[in-house]
Amino acid sequence: MGFIKTTTSIDLGDTPIENIFIDVYMPIANGTFVKVYLLGYKYACDGNIHKNVSNITLAKNLNIPLSDVLSAWDFWESKKIIRKIVSSEENEWDYTVDFLNLKQLYIDNNYKSLQALNQEETESTSYSCSTKELLDANKIPEIKQMFIEINKIISRSLTPNEKMQILEWFHNYNIDPPLVIKAYSYCRHKKNIKNVNYVAGVIRNWYDLDITTIEQLQEYLEKQGERYGLYDRIFKAMGFMYREPAEAEMKIMDKWVDTYQFSIEIILKACENCSKTSNPNLNYIDGILTDWHTKGVKKLEDINQTVQKKKVSPAPSSPKAPKIKTKFHLSESRISKYEANELEELLLNRQKNKL
Repeated sequence: MGFIKTTTSIDLGDTPIENIFIDVYMPIANGTFVKVYLLGYKYACDGNIHKNVSNITLAKNLNIPLSDVLSAWDFWESKKIIRKIVSSEENEWDYTVDFLNLKQLYIDNNYKSLQALNQEETESTSYSCSTKELLDANKIPEIKQMFIEINKIISRSLTPNEKMQILEWFHNYNIDPPLVIKAYSYCRHKKNIKNVNYVAGVIRNWYDLDITTIEQLQEYLEKQGERYGLYDRIFKAMGFMYREPAEAEMKIMDKWVDTYQFSIEIILKACENCSKTSNPNLNYIDGILTDWHTKGVKKLEDINQTVQKKKVSPAPSSPKAPKIKTKFHLSESRISKYEANELEELLLNRQKNKL
């Protein structure tokens, strides 16, 4: 299927309709409004031939009420593609319709606005970091630590030009060093890209999404289902504000989610134990979670039941020393049935018998 155009030997005249009207404005109007616009535009193109044509003439030629013609011009005026020129105050419907040039409107509303926008962006991003500012920035502990962490991520030292470009991001996007580190780590682990221009594009995209803090980035990545957002929350809970996870550490955290099927709440609960050790590390947390997994922990309530409530078994009683009987021990049963005077008499009788 296609569309073709044949020519005729007789010129009956043409009315040039701009494509902008057909592509943009015609689909948003009903058929009556389009007919009124096209016929009125034809009369405008004919010039003096139809100089005395009025809205009543349009209504008669289109076989529609005059109110429909007036409603059509109200609609096109609201779209700012025609202008009414009132010539008589007595008849509110007696006015001249001025058809505005749609191409010029497009240029004014789009091209010039785009030029102004580009100029504003150029002015807003015209800041460039100087060598002196770079030297001063290196004296700030947070900036210095940021450069060190980025060097670890990209496995090389940043060049002075790269450092200056990073410092320009602070001015252009109103961000802090931790977010720059996250951007480099995200590009390195997610895309395996270390180029500073690519990282700049990622930060610019985050800025367009109103992401200027670590907390906003975590929320965004979690909504997107990004595992990297999980890594970031765990490391923050462990107190690692600057350090980024290594490949081996990411595999350990993946095990907690994929193999153990622990929720982020259970993992963060295990991270609370970091305060009990002076040197928190991922292996320490892994030991806790592995123990919980062995004990069948599935939710937070299980931790309280099987881990935190430890039954204290009673202390074993010390064994009693066995009684050692000697010849000097008298049987209690033999002496308990005699009084003192009877016992004395008994001993005397026994002595007499021996004599």
